[in-house]
Amino acid sequence: MDDIAPQTEPVGQPLKRGWTTGACATAATRSALTALFTGEFADPVTIRLPGGQEPAFGLAHEAIGETWAEAGIVKDAGDDPDVTHGATIVARVARTAAGDGISFHAGHGVGTVTKPGLPIGVGEPAINPVPRRMMCEQVAQICKQFGVPLDIAITISVPNGENIAIKTWNPRLGIVGGISILGTTGIVIPYSCSAWIHSIHSGIDVARAIGLDHVVGATGDTSERAARAHLGLANEAFIDMGDFVGGMLKYLRKNPVDRVTIAGGFAKISKLAQGALDLHSARSTVDLDRLADMLATIGANDKLIAAARNANTANQVHELARSAGLPLAQMIAEIARQTAQSALRDANCKVDILVVDRSGNIVAEAR
Repeated sequence: MDDIAPQTEPVGQPLKRGWTTGACATAATRSALTALFTGEFADPVTIRLPGGQEPAFGLAHEAIGETWAEAGIVKDAGDDPDVTHGATIVARVARTAAGDGISFHAGHGVGTVTKPGLPIGVGEPAINPVPRRMMCEQVAQICKQFGVPLDIAITISVPNGENIAIKTWNPRLGIVGGISILGTTGIVIPYSCSAWIHSIHSGIDVARAIGLDHVVGATGDTSERAARAHLGLANEAFIDMGDFVGGMLKYLRKNPVDRVTIAGGFAKISKLAQGALDLHSARSTVDLDRLADMLATIGANDKLIAAARNANTANQVHELARSAGLPLAQMIAEIARQTAQSALRDANCKVDILVVDRSGNIVAEAR
């Protein structure tokens, strides 16, 4: 996304890549299907990813019955802070009636889609399109090898997946009962913003699909709670935007709603007012001199201006302005609103800004 600065690995500290839940499910499916036809599990099991890579996975679980077989692989997310790291992705395969084709099912710990707007239809297991395609390719390959019709039921389960899902976006997106099986490349790139951006897109898609015309992007829990209390919108209207305001606005350019509210703390909104569309501390900083100059334009005395220039943080400047009764937060909100509205270009979408202090109080609003 051209609106977001690329994330980089720390100098001298290369980060280990990992594997998506989709890649693990695919490998487990291949091993289980091999066992169903031969009685022997492929371990390690090698699959081909969409980019041509061919990783091998060791099995953590295997079981077989008369009409089914299942294999499990522990997900290794590498150095990415992924809540599904260490989860066991289990695939059970079973032959079905002639003409049934390949079908997917949600076992324990895998969610079911209950709201429109996602790439998987309502009522379907939360197994995304690319992992489905990867599994179908493996099934087709193995069935051809053994001369067996493509009538296979694939059930993916994740022990403890229901608890893991609480830490994800799934409850908000209307995916109930567990995690999603995700991935487009099969590879987890450490500290990549792509998964977060994908979740932002999914949140907007769900909101639009159920007819909401107002969404809220919050930089964190405190600002979201304040926006919820202030606006009283449906749960699906709230997007966990984090630092990726540019990613959200860019998606809204092509998929607009009538109104978007951006809620965040003083420092984050100050960065937006400066023109930053990625608000992470590693990729944008608050210009304290600029805040001091803004204070000068709204009547601050020389002592206050000097204190602002020498402040340690943006929030310190905000407290100085509040103590002096100067509306710096409101000025920041107005400028940030203009920045965000400009980022939307000609999209038919209006922007509001809420500035929230650390106690969860709204200290400025620009509409």
